[in-house]
Amino acid sequence: MDYLLNEEQNMIRDMVAKFSENEIKPVASENEKNGRFPADIIEKAGELGLMGITYPEEYGGAGMDNISYMVAIEEISKHCASTGVIISAHSSLAIDPIYRFGTEEQKKKYMPDLCSGKHIGCHALTEPGAGSDAGSLKTTAKLDGDNWVLNGTKHFITNGKEAEITIVFALTDPSKGTRGISAFIVEKDTPGFTIGKLEHKLGIKASSTAELIFEDCKIPKENLLGEVGKGFKVALVTLDGGRLGIASQALGISKAAITDAIAYAKEREQFGAPIAKLQAIQWMIADMWTEYEAAWLLVYRASLMKDKGLRYSKEAAMAKLKASEVSMFCASKAIQVFGGYGYTDEFNVERYLRDAKITEIYEGTSEIMRLVIASNLLA
Repeated sequence: MDYLLNEEQNMIRDMVAKFSENEIKPVASENEKNGRFPADIIEKAGELGLMGITYPEEYGGAGMDNISYMVAIEEISKHCASTGVIISAHSSLAIDPIYRFGTEEQKKKYMPDLCSGKHIGCHALTEPGAGSDAGSLKTTAKLDGDNWVLNGTKHFITNGKEAEITIVFALTDPSKGTRGISAFIVEKDTPGFTIGKLEHKLGIKASSTAELIFEDCKIPKENLLGEVGKGFKVALVTLDGGRLGIASQALGISKAAITDAIAYAKEREQFGAPIAKLQAIQWMIADMWTEYEAAWLLVYRASLMKDKGLRYSKEAAMAKLKASEVSMFCASKAIQVFGGYGYTDEFNVERYLRDAKITEIYEGTSEIMRLVIASNLLA
């Protein structure tokens, strides 16, 4: 669908595709098996402007649009979904709220190092008892003189181990429910802030998923992000953009599954001919590609709406829902094309399936996406 991309967007896609092929693909499987965070790749991505691709140059970003971001995350995730989510969570969930809700001082202080990739960021909303029901979080922040004091535990935080900057959501007035939630910028070495348990996961193993613990963690009162009591709005607006990143990651997984399935079908012979000659295989590949393009168009539309400054919450939910479910479909069908070999780690298709599953869960489960879509339609 090159015709839907302008010259600059096609150039970004081609540049990132080359980077992903040359730098990410050769080490992706080993990084995944060893749970190794790809620090060297992230550094190179920063040098290419990929860590802050959509943010203004005055804050250290590359000044590109959200469609360029979409195709970049897709091309990266085609070879390594872990690297895709590391960059997506960093850009969409950590930099974006600072850019949208931060003061000028906060933007100048934090964004340049984040956009360059010198610092990694993360987004700490989820808690052990607050997942889909994010409004039920228990972490508190109390003002004590010139400091906010944070207490609580965050759970399932992507980039949590490596992040230098964390966007933390906490109750500043528990009596007000979601209207009593505020957002804060917390630096890694702040006393009282520690990294807890690291999760051992089904997939995306080269990306850390950590528990963050706050015990009388004091941060300056100027590290409040946005207004007191408006943190839930910060979270919801941020998650709309984050869902486009995950949808793009899912597209990359789908594209990888289709590409590998086609190549294998042309090479593998059964009954005296390549299995690509079998109608059953042809139909699977036809269905995979049709579903992929449908998902791609939804992600493209939502990204275009964001670029135009339009409200895109429903469209982001639709894109994330479709792309994540298509990634599972394509990965599963790819294993079917490979047959018994697809169930082994000799080929990458089993990794695609493991990586695809999480796209239906984080940044809002498929069930929550359906609720978001329905609430917009029935309002």
